[in-house]
Amino acid sequence: MGSPKHTEVSVARQSPQRPDADEPELDETDGTLDEVEEDAERPSAREADRALWDELRIDPVEIALPAGTGFTLRAYRPARELTPTDVAERDQDDPFLARRQAVETDDEDDDEVVILDEELAAEFAEADAEEAEEADGKSRRRKKAAADDTADGDGDADAEATEEPDEDEDEAGDEEVPVFLSHRGKLLLFKTPESLVSFVRSGAPNDMSQLDSWNELSERVEPADIVPLDEDTYELDLVVENLRGGHDTWDSTLLIEAGEVARDIAYALRLPAVLDMLSAGSSLDDLDEALRATANGGIGGFLGRRRLKKIGAQTASLGWRTIVGKISAVVDWRD
Repeated sequence: MGSPKHTEVSVARQSPQRPDADEPELDETDGTLDEVEEDAERPSAREADRALWDELRIDPVEIALPAGTGFTLRAYRPARELTPTDVAERDQDDPFLARRQAVETDDEDDDEVVILDEELAAEFAEADAEEAEEADGKSRRRKKAAADDTADGDGDADAEATEEPDEDEDEAGDEEVPVFLSHRGKLLLFKTPESLVSFVRSGAPNDMSQLDSWNELSERVEPADIVPLDEDTYELDLVVENLRGGHDTWDSTLLIEAGEVARDIAYALRLPAVLDMLSAGSSLDDLDEALRATANGGIGGFLGRRRLKKIGAQTASLGWRTIVGKISAVVDWRD
């Protein structure tokens, strides 16, 4: 990551043109030069002291959404070390989710109960008995074959079969997963570094307090430390508009990074609908893979561009609008 921002943002943030010769020069007394000098003195993400974050394995993150831009924190830890955020209260407050659950309950209650007459019931019972007997016979034959195989072999296959589930569980537990500064299924976003640091120092409950490095962070962090790296800055507010512009205007860096943070948030905040929309084989995952191939260049980039042309701009923009909306719905803005 760490690639430059997309074209629209770069243009919007260009420095103003040099004034014409006949225009008056800036007067130091009007405060304008002071502001320029102050901006120049602010440390960039690369110049800021990263020792704190590298040591504690936590990173400041900046996320832009349609409602505004905010700072939060993110870390990656083995899944076995984390307790997932509690979404019970959030789901109760979601009228759409509550209505969907009610509809599912009604569907289960509305299942028709068909009462068969005695003759049909006897026929079905006889058929069931025959199927059960046949299945039992097959089961006995399988058990006998398995016993013969065990007698002929040294039992290694059975030992491996027994160990495989444990190995899978160990691998799943060792996989590093994201955790955000969140609480009860809500992503906490702070509009200023000062408000973020104030919250961290307050001792207020949050999902990151379970990290072994949290207490040390709360003692050492300062507002000047809240300087996200370029790769930890995400502009979800620009994704839908960029996709609407058509294939020729799609910004690979913007869209790829948006997909990464959306997956992280969906996992950490337990948003299965968003995970499904970005899962392998989905249209948005196809978009992500094609964008990555295009960014890598070469023959893969050529094939990636061909794949991009087959992806509907309207479908992609509608899908991402839904994702941004679902993420925005679980944000708790803090001033």
